[in-house]
Amino acid sequence: MQRTTTLACRLLATALATGLLPVRAEEAISTDRPDFVESSDVIPVGRAQLEAGFAIERDRSSGAKSRTRSTPTLLRIGLGHELEARIEADGLLHSKATNLGTGITVNERGTSDVALGLKWHRQDGDEKTGQASTAWLLHLDIDSGSAAFRGQGLRPSLRYVAEWELPGEWSVGLMPGIARDTDEQGRHFVAGILALTASTELAARWRGFVELAGQRIASKSRGGTIATFDTGLTWALNPDLQLDLSLQRGLNRHTPDWACAFGVSVRY
Repeated sequence: MQRTTTLACRLLATALATGLLPVRAEEAISTDRPDFVESSDVIPVGRAQLEAGFAIERDRSSGAKSRTRSTPTLLRIGLGHELEARIEADGLLHSKATNLGTGITVNERGTSDVALGLKWHRQDGDEKTGQASTAWLLHLDIDSGSAAFRGQGLRPSLRYVAEWELPGEWSVGLMPGIARDTDEQGRHFVAGILALTASTELAARWRGFVELAGQRIASKSRGGTIATFDTGLTWALNPDLQLDLSLQRGLNRHTPDWACAFGVSVRY
């Protein structure tokens, strides 16, 4: 826990220091956090963007309660006008699970799997004609984490993002997708992904969002569907720096009850 908190504090301090530096005159930072639906934008060629945070997840079900802390991190690197490379992970993890019947508590610490990916920006949006800004995302999760948090084999996923800019500073994003996963018995299966988000400007440099997310749509025998309602705020300190805060509520018994997170996004 101390390592996790220290890392989060260092990221925040670095971001705030960066925010005091002169910035290039260009479009404001566009981030993939804190909501589940990704942005359709890509990082400008020759630049990089770090999106990092600290998250706490709580659950109580089946005679047990658990708490997990993580440091979700995404590095985005501009490769061209329409393409970016991505390296993503949940970072350092600490889980604490207590059996309410026996009182036995199990603590696990380690690192998460890493995912490599590409995002291709397919087309720009046009508010006047109603044309959406769209992108494709291809990710490959690699079983590279600590034993307690490692997934089963390589898990590719493909997602499509469409974003519409609406009158009155509103925007709507839709993200369907599919993912190939492996269950505890080593059997491969395909899960669905479907999420819808809406955001609006609340004040100068402040935005709020609400979202419904089917982060994984699968049968009960494959671990069940993970579904959430999410809400949060973003604050753009300058065109290259954003802070965020989010809250997530699980919508079924296969999903953790609550999760909250804060994050920092910096464009270099």
